[in-house]
Amino acid sequence: EQKSNVKPPPAGGSRSMRPRVSSMLQADDQKVLAKYAKSLQKQQVPQRKTIQKQVEMFAHLYQYAPDTLTHNLSFSTSVIHPAIIKLGLQYAEGIICGSNARCVALLAALKRVIRDYQVPTHKVLSRDLEQKLKPCITYDCIIFAMMIVKLTPKRENCRPLSVSMGSAIKYVKLQISEISPDVSEKEAKDKLCNGIDRFYNERIKYADESISKTYASTKINDNEVILILSDAHEKGKKFRVIVVDSRPKLEGRELVQRLVRNGIRCSYVLINAVSYVMKEVTMILLGAHALLANGYVMSRVGTALVAAVAHSYNVPVLVCCETYKFHERVQTDAFVFNELGDPDLMIDLGQGKDGRILDEWRSIDSLRILNLLYDVTPPDFVTMVITEVGMVPCTSVPVLLRVKHYS
Repeated sequence: EQKSNVKPPPAGGSRSMRPRVSSMLQADDQKVLAKYAKSLQKQQVPQRKTIQKQVEMFAHLYQYAPDTLTHNLSFSTSVIHPAIIKLGLQYAEGIICGSNARCVALLAALKRVIRDYQVPTHKVLSRDLEQKLKPCITYDCIIFAMMIVKLTPKRENCRPLSVSMGSAIKYVKLQISEISPDVSEKEAKDKLCNGIDRFYNERIKYADESISKTYASTKINDNEVILILSDAHEKGKKFRVIVVDSRPKLEGRELVQRLVRNGIRCSYVLINAVSYVMKEVTMILLGAHALLANGYVMSRVGTALVAAVAHSYNVPVLVCCETYKFHERVQTDAFVFNELGDPDLMIDLGQGKDGRILDEWRSIDSLRILNLLYDVTPPDFVTMVITEVGMVPCTSVPVLLRVKHYS
């Protein structure tokens, strides 16, 4: 028997090998938590404390109680830009939510950081700006720091990074790397800010207009009954909209108000009544947080339920999603990778004699509260995906990702 010349890897594993499990999915590993805390302390970035009662099945995900990340942060000496501090708190408290809104807010904050940045003496902007952005973005999401300076991903300090934000970060990183050392500081800043504006216009603003006016409107006919979890409005056609909403935020109320102001007949139901109204629905329009490489749709929790009910009633399901939300990740369930919301938002079940019924839920040993933000919809439940480049099936996601990569 011949002996192989290949030496086995060391017991501790090779440093060059990518870990099999991302550290952002190891919130239950005390070594990972300690390493991350040391990294934040070195970067002078405040960190949250985990004080929640966790559900065992989702213990690998990070979950925090609402608190303030600026108690130990001085605005005069902090390396974090005030615009980033404001943005991070708005993310954490849910003031800015939604993939597009979070991405647009991030781009605006980055423009302020770039405008206020000054190149030190004997420094090159393309290299020094990356280091200056490092603590700022670690405050909002440690993954941004990974994208900028190739750090090992650990966890998100305010909120996990959305797929839309990841696409924007990759774009900004590319723009920074292309800045020539011979370019003046003002010219370099203008080029970066113009690039950010171009990304917003082409990938978000014009993409949304193309989806709604060029493609989605062609699928809406007279006397249509549309069930939506996102906005839909086409002038000149008569149709009725059924808005499905769910706790805890009940964001559909604001959507109903916008649709009614535009003269659209609306019905408003909670998600537990979706099977009751499905028999009169002729089409469903859904939004998406991300479209994964295996064709699964990651979106607000409840989307998979609506799509499953529609599939049983043979109602077509159309998902509106910009191509910058397409992602190479493969996922078939909502357990391994997800985001946990604030469980305190789930306890408003009415008033008792001594206040809200579940105000003291943390003192009940046998009670755990789970607030999942996203679920995953199989491609079998989706009829078509509407993008700014056309209407495609879920199976075309890898093709569009490949074209996007080469372009």
